[in-house]
Amino acid sequence: MPLPFILDTDPGIDDAAAIAAALFAPELDLQLITTVAGNVSVEKTTRNALQLLHFWQADVPVARGASAPLLRPPRDAAYVHGESGMEGYDFVEHQRTILEKPALLAMRDALMQAPEPMTLVAIGPLTNIALLLIQYPACKTKIRRLVIMGGSAGRGNFTPTGEFNIAIDPEAASKVFQSGLEIVMCGLDVTNKAVLAPEFLAALPTLNRTGAMLHALFSHYRSGSMASGLRMHDLCAIAWLVRPQLFSVKPCFVAVETQGQWTAGTTVVDIDGRYEQPANVQVALDLDVEGFRRWVAEVLALAP
Repeated sequence: MPLPFILDTDPGIDDAAAIAAALFAPELDLQLITTVAGNVSVEKTTRNALQLLHFWQADVPVARGASAPLLRPPRDAAYVHGESGMEGYDFVEHQRTILEKPALLAMRDALMQAPEPMTLVAIGPLTNIALLLIQYPACKTKIRRLVIMGGSAGRGNFTPTGEFNIAIDPEAASKVFQSGLEIVMCGLDVTNKAVLAPEFLAALPTLNRTGAMLHALFSHYRSGSMASGLRMHDLCAIAWLVRPQLFSVKPCFVAVETQGQWTAGTTVVDIDGRYEQPANVQVALDLDVEGFRRWVAEVLALAP
């Protein structure tokens, strides 16, 4: 029985690869995509999500979410993903439209109508998830678990100690991490190791239409290089859903710093239990890289 889930995303080039896996991994049943401002503005991330679904002729509803963090001005990562968020491939025109209801209502309705609690996967800033918990607290019991790409037990990639998705909206992340939800955190500790090898990247255009499209996008992606390998941050959250055995996970107390002048957006991961607080997050700390690469090759080969 495929796992029904909701994907909250900010496409984004590595998000495009994650959405491919979300659609074509046979173990998964993607029921709703919600968009958020992150890699680029929410207008662009929503447009990019629709373009990808049209490319794959996939029938998944899309709802537009938050255009800015809870309290802070928006910042983006266009310097990594290009101005459009998905530079490098010319997607065709289409007539697809988003749901008339915003992401919060779409998520609430999907959760409340589901026969069993559902999995949420968030691979952008956690603004939508925090707003859902604030505005519709009854949804909490309908969330089986939340799997995120975000955070770091070590260094950051946006500030010296802050990972991008968390540092863009630390207040939202803090709210989510304090929520009592079961949370799996695939942070930079594993995503920096989730590197697709140059030989695999070079062969993508011969794989299928999807491979050719991703190759064009990856050629414009600045998280590594085609010559040295590319980091597939967001794909890790999807990989955890279907291949959790690829990850070494440790339950830890994790707090998000919201006050620090230099450290706001840092995930403080108490690996050694020094704060003597109960663990609130399953933190992925290591990855079977070869197993990850094999799975990515398998799942992309299933795409058209």
